[in-house]
Amino acid sequence: MSNMDQVITTDIYIGGDRRPASDGGTYNLYNPARPSELVGHAAAATRDDIDDAVKAAHAAFPAWAEMGYQARIDLMRQVAEMLGADEEDIKYRSRLFTREHGKIARETLMEMSRLGDRFRQAAAYGERIMVDEVMGPAPVGPQFDTIVTRQPRGVAALIVPWNWPLSILGAKLPQALVTGNTVVVKPAENSAMAPVLTLQMIAKMLPPGVVNVVTGSSRSIGDALTGHPLVRNVNFTGSVPVGRHVMKVAAENLTPVTLELGGNDAALVLEDAALNDEVFNKMYWGAFGSSGQICMAMKRLYVHESRYAEVVDGFTAACERAVVGDGLLPETTMGPVNNAKQLRVVTDMIAEARAKGADVRECGQVPDEELYNGGGYFQRPALVYNADPSLSVVREEQFGPAMPIMKFSAEAEAIALANDSEFGLCSSVWTEDAERAVGIAKKLEAGYTYLNGHGPMAQDGRGPFGGFKNSGIGRNMGYDGVLAFAEPHSISAPAGFLVD
Repeated sequence: MSNMDQVITTDIYIGGDRRPASDGGTYNLYNPARPSELVGHAAAATRDDIDDAVKAAHAAFPAWAEMGYQARIDLMRQVAEMLGADEEDIKYRSRLFTREHGKIARETLMEMSRLGDRFRQAAAYGERIMVDEVMGPAPVGPQFDTIVTRQPRGVAALIVPWNWPLSILGAKLPQALVTGNTVVVKPAENSAMAPVLTLQMIAKMLPPGVVNVVTGSSRSIGDALTGHPLVRNVNFTGSVPVGRHVMKVAAENLTPVTLELGGNDAALVLEDAALNDEVFNKMYWGAFGSSGQICMAMKRLYVHESRYAEVVDGFTAACERAVVGDGLLPETTMGPVNNAKQLRVVTDMIAEARAKGADVRECGQVPDEELYNGGGYFQRPALVYNADPSLSVVREEQFGPAMPIMKFSAEAEAIALANDSEFGLCSSVWTEDAERAVGIAKKLEAGYTYLNGHGPMAQDGRGPFGGFKNSGIGRNMGYDGVLAFAEPHSISAPAGFLVD
């Protein structure tokens, strides 16, 4: 074992101090590629720790809000520079992230690098939101001068999932901070250590209590955080059932919530789509990046019947090039699924499809058969050809390396099939006709539509991100994601009092 792979223990961080859980409790994190390999221990925060963290954030809020936008903007940019300054530390945290999560090293490095970019974006939006909207008398009706300003809400509870914790943190944390809120961040239980180390670095650059970090079981401490009477905003990313529960708990205090939940993203390949190896590789990464464990991943592929055979052949070939194994190895393009529970969800879907007579093909190369079959949470990319719409692999979110491919014959049919879901997070349209692509996109029940791409590598962070239906409420990212952390405050006076 190298020095970079030593077993570590991460603490919680409250009020500017790193400390263990109040009862000294920890829990273990293991490598999903080798589940017997202990990666480290994370503090198991108690309800008392949650109360301390929220109160620390609450105490820090007045001074942080009073600091003003420009000072906070400057600090966001300093944080961004700090996050990219120490290459050796970035390598260490990225490696730790791969070991506790399973995803390949190039993805963990991408997450690390994107976090600084998100702080820079939030700083730019801060320059926009800091300018009050000033309105003179209206052309009709009563005559007033009105100023609309934006004020922070207070303590924000930010709950981050295990699949892309740093990227998703970047969609919440800098936005909350630049608008003047203080925060309590809870990373996911089973992907906690690299996020905690990163968050502690950020917190140390800010006044004590502005950023507080707690880890542990959501069952033990989740309600204490989302239902705390001093929490003024809850921003949660995770599953639909947990999102519903978070909303119920927050409702007791009328606490506003932003919920970014699951997705079952449909991709529509039209008859005029440009198809080649580069495009099929885009589709592969859009579907199976991070082993398919991305809310915005391509999860249902609908292809015009005239191009179906071509897409099946090309996409299958791209999937066959996948190298499944240890995410630390440079040749690996797909690591394990993060945990045994999620692996079972995926393998059950594959088994059901086979049991019902579907044509299923598992693709990809496995250089280390002993590792693959040695108890790690591995699953090669599984494609279900011409899948029956009733199969769970079609109806439900796989959140892993399995995907159905189906035909359609007309544009209206494709739109109906895409919208036939309880989810509405993302979608994609593949065509050479830009006008047609936009027209179809506007008919899709989705919060984000990619054209000739899909997933994180196709996403413009300036666009607000969130979903329709069971995919959630509210938006992260973009200017809308910043506005979510600020309350509008209208100030009116008789005409001529405020505006000359």
